[in-house]
Amino acid sequence: MSKTYNPYDNMLKVLEQAANLLGLEENDYEVFKYPERELKVAIPVEMDNGKMRVFEGYRVQHSSLRGPCKGGLRYHQQVDIDEVKALAAWMSFKCGVVNIPYGGSKGAVKVNPKELSKTELKNLTRRYTAMILPLIGPERDIPAPDVNTDAEVMGWIMDTYSMFKGYPVPGVVTGKPVEIGGSLGRKEATGRGVMLITRETLHRLGIPLMGTKVAIQGMGNVGGVAAKLLHNEGCLIVAVSDVSGGVYCSTGLKVDELRSFLASNGGQVLQDYNVPGVTHITNDELLTIECDVLVPAALENQITELNAHDIQATVIVEGSNGPTSVEADEILAKKNKTVVPDILANAGGVVVSYFEWVQNIQSLMWDEEAVNRALEKIMIRSFNEVWDKKKENDTTMRMGAYMVAVNRLVQAKNIRGIFP
Repeated sequence: MSKTYNPYDNMLKVLEQAANLLGLEENDYEVFKYPERELKVAIPVEMDNGKMRVFEGYRVQHSSLRGPCKGGLRYHQQVDIDEVKALAAWMSFKCGVVNIPYGGSKGAVKVNPKELSKTELKNLTRRYTAMILPLIGPERDIPAPDVNTDAEVMGWIMDTYSMFKGYPVPGVVTGKPVEIGGSLGRKEATGRGVMLITRETLHRLGIPLMGTKVAIQGMGNVGGVAAKLLHNEGCLIVAVSDVSGGVYCSTGLKVDELRSFLASNGGQVLQDYNVPGVTHITNDELLTIECDVLVPAALENQITELNAHDIQATVIVEGSNGPTSVEADEILAKKNKTVVPDILANAGGVVVSYFEWVQNIQSLMWDEEAVNRALEKIMIRSFNEVWDKKKENDTTMRMGAYMVAVNRLVQAKNIRGIFP
């Protein structure tokens, strides 16, 4: 039986390990064990049937040492405060790894958005925005899309915030529609970052991209884009999955056909995808299927001590946040698997969110080629810094990434000092 998983405890263990490797005193990193602010709000919504429902929402700011807080907003029925705290901390470290001037935050509402009408979802979003209004703003804390939220939801947040201010404030959120100040390339940025990091990792390990077998758990915005871009680079996408289950084909799936199928008729699911040569598998089977690269791009705690021994992939690239438990990490390290951590692998989204914020502040708009070029430059530079730190300390990619991130946060703390 798996131990009860607490993502915040998971984060604290990894922080402790990285701090020890850096030779830090407890005083140096004690502050990063605690979020700066935690806000819990009640969100009353009048439903379409006239009944009132009250939803629970959160906004957590982990650190503002290196700049305004930055973090997504997720809508999920199983979210809790420890998950939000962990996600906020991971954002602090993620921004540290790619060296952009942000701290980490995260927001969430405990809701299954599939059970709400569009009007109910909009009213929920607007009321949530009003409840967290004192904490957010372009100079304070900038939300972005995450699980079950998208550009449309960001547009509602921007409009609500702007109504309170009395003028348009596009910089209050990122990942919003391009028509109201969003950035070209933002929607694909996380998946593009996963592709770039996979490419660089394989290059360093001497594995050719062409013909490399890839399995991707999750066909949402991150997994779907990563599948398309890795396929374009010559990889064989042998397995993909969504919440309904997965599909497998040893000679490679037709990625464009698959993505078109999922986008059709208001969103199909993979369990309905039936074509010759394609076998249906479960999400658990996907994780342990025969492949060279595994990309978990769904939710946290997917790779645990229960299935880590069975993973066949040589390289695991974490497209989602926190998919691997500490215990699983140790097993994978002993098996000489290369695990590229979430705080590096999926940082493409926050990098282009930063570009979007900069464009909003300067009232400029970059073309997509410039966005993608700048993203690639930052992702490759960050990968090289993490790889060098890993080699220098004879440790894992995760420890290399955390050492880079924690070092930058500690330096910022030492320079700024502790108020008062």
